[in-house]
Amino acid sequence: MTRFGGGALGRVIRSGVGRRRVQTVVIAVATMMAVASAVVAGSLIVAANAPFDHAFAKQQGAHLTAQFDPAKASAAQLKATREQTGVTASAGPYPSTTIQPEDSAGLRMPKLTLVGRSDPKADVDDLDLRSGRWATKTGEIVLSESFAGPAFKLGSTLKTSDTEGSSTLTVVGLALSVSKTADAWATPAQTRALASADNPLTSQMLYRFDSAGTDKQITDGRKKLAAAVSSGALLGSQSYLETKRAADQGAAPTIPFLIAFGVLGIVMSVIIVGSVTSGAVGSSLRRIGILKAIGFTPREVVRAYVAQALIPAAVGIALGVVLGNLLAVPLLDDTEQAYGSASLTVAWWVDVVVPLAALVVVGVAALVPALRAGRLRTVEAIAVGRAPRTGRGQWAHRVAGRLPLPRAVTYGLASPFAHPVRTVAMLLAVAFGTVAATFAVGLTSSLTAVGEAQDPEDRAAVTVFAGGPGPQPVEVKPEAPAEGNSEAPPADPTRIRAAVEAQEGTASYYATTQEEDVSVAGVTGSVAISLYEGDSRPGSYEMITGHWIDGAGQVVVASGFLERTGTKIGDTVRVTHQGDTRTLRIVGEAFDTEDDGMRLHAGMADFPKAEPRTFLVEVKSGVSPADYAEKLAEVVRPLGGDAMANSPSQQDNFVLILQSMAALLTLMLVSVAGLGVLNSVVIDTRERVHDLGVCKALGMSPRQTVGLVLASVAGIGVLGGLIGVPAGFALHGIVLPVMGHAAGTDLPPSVLDVYVPWQLVLLGLAGIAIAMLGALLPAGWAAKARTAVALRTE
Repeated sequence: MTRFGGGALGRVIRSGVGRRRVQTVVIAVATMMAVASAVVAGSLIVAANAPFDHAFAKQQGAHLTAQFDPAKASAAQLKATREQTGVTASAGPYPSTTIQPEDSAGLRMPKLTLVGRSDPKADVDDLDLRSGRWATKTGEIVLSESFAGPAFKLGSTLKTSDTEGSSTLTVVGLALSVSKTADAWATPAQTRALASADNPLTSQMLYRFDSAGTDKQITDGRKKLAAAVSSGALLGSQSYLETKRAADQGAAPTIPFLIAFGVLGIVMSVIIVGSVTSGAVGSSLRRIGILKAIGFTPREVVRAYVAQALIPAAVGIALGVVLGNLLAVPLLDDTEQAYGSASLTVAWWVDVVVPLAALVVVGVAALVPALRAGRLRTVEAIAVGRAPRTGRGQWAHRVAGRLPLPRAVTYGLASPFAHPVRTVAMLLAVAFGTVAATFAVGLTSSLTAVGEAQDPEDRAAVTVFAGGPGPQPVEVKPEAPAEGNSEAPPADPTRIRAAVEAQEGTASYYATTQEEDVSVAGVTGSVAISLYEGDSRPGSYEMITGHWIDGAGQVVVASGFLERTGTKIGDTVRVTHQGDTRTLRIVGEAFDTEDDGMRLHAGMADFPKAEPRTFLVEVKSGVSPADYAEKLAEVVRPLGGDAMANSPSQQDNFVLILQSMAALLTLMLVSVAGLGVLNSVVIDTRERVHDLGVCKALGMSPRQTVGLVLASVAGIGVLGGLIGVPAGFALHGIVLPVMGHAAGTDLPPSVLDVYVPWQLVLLGLAGIAIAMLGALLPAGWAAKARTAVALRTE
């Protein structure tokens, strides 16, 4: 007749798209949701795939951060080091020092590495200024974005120390250094002014090498730099590989999670889009026969019905790409903070590949039934019409008719058997929607359990500090032992303990200390250990196997320690602390990811030289922890200690991000499943509109009509729930351990066994809910249809 899209063929296409408005809208919306979910999942998978490497390349991160003694290496000498063999770029020298400021509430912060830079831009470590502006004058400071929060925001003030007359700094910006070259930045003059005898000024140099993929290559580059200056000028250095390992380990657990949701989204998209488009074409066989009768060729018929599916699908795909990008932006912003990455965006190829794949799916889904229709003889196509094959599903009507249920309900229950292919597609949609909901509920519960299992010491009502060295930031490693120690000596723990015991309102307490320089036989380098005094069970970690410390000569380790040392529960390890060597028996495997899973937990009594630095206190019922801590602080501060009430633990930002991802992707997948049900019920209702007219003429009320339509999907919802809940349960049992192994740990029962019976029952009902909600609109339309109109419809 004419070419594709023009003349009579074009009018047929436009008429088909406009006449079947419901199916057109459903195709567009289902495709939009499927594409949007695929774009979001694809973007997050790309973001989770080596986020550090992408950010490091974008910021021209420093392979090596080096600190030099300005008295032994002048600025000119340091600038000359960029000519060393293998150095491809450098930045600096920048003045650098260490400060330990107080926040606006008077609380001391950990020690911060402060670097003086006049501009965030540089050939190496090109900082990402996330908010605010750069420090340009005295009294201004830019903090690392890791400090972002209610306590540290633009305009906040910091005192450089707790001494009288100390300087005040105003936070004017928040910046991100993927290389973690500093914790804060100020002008060079400000940095020099804050240096002191206890925290002397150093010169920071940042380098990039032509070969920096291994520790050996970094070490070789450092040796060349040390040889280029006078002996002892290089004070310390930090390799980017340490930061990269930590970032990659943080990103690894998300990969299995995103793959699981991505696969669910892709499979469901194929099922829904395929069933919607094939249903739209398959329900038009009678019209196809009429077109053939008036002269359309089989090829033109195929073109017409493929185009009728592709036009709304193309609109849905375009909207889906836009929606997916809009939904991905806030998630990617949160992902940047969790991974410490810079400016994550939706990868351009995701916006290209996903729409093309969706077009292929829609085209194939429409082409298969269209080709079948094109091969039908004209008389056969007209005769087949929109009705199911004669006799199909009659046995189901006979069986359902024997049930003690209203006839309208039994009629609806038997209806799905007339279109088995359509019913299977609807069943798969409901089942996959239930799988997504079940998996998401389990994942959210597990992530909540992970958050509650972290930092068990925060469970105590009050923390009492006995002074001495506190938690320190990651600093540049010294090339040689530092001379002297400027840290204030710890307070007398005996006097602090006596104050805690004497304080009114004390219910119980235990003491702890953390040592970072412990050696273990067979383990290279130092290992961190947490030592406990008293009944530490309230602050115990979740146990994977074994039990917590309950006596002398015992040690609890993490999964990483067991894997790297090849030990198991019951084996012994030789631990040396300040010259004291003890043989300890491993009695438990704890869920602990600190220090790459290498931290030990033992009793303080095994190491006589260890003294408690922290007391974790539980208060009596009715006693306010804040008031208790305030009163106790007045007593212990003169002794060199301090006390503070612990606020309720907040979930880790990374856990919240995963939960928000799961909620969003699940909502989209369930919506797509509901649209698939809606489309199938619309087609089925239209095919049976004459039968419904007959039923109405015989006395069927609108309420009974609604019951008939809803009953037609009730069995599918029940079966979908019975399939989806066990499948979602199994998926959770597969993905969670993989996520744990990616993070370098096994998972305790409290994280894995999160489903409770009533939840599984409700999730089983989710299949029925998806089916019912999808069928509700067409059921209402069927109930409102007038009897005479329905009887005239063929």
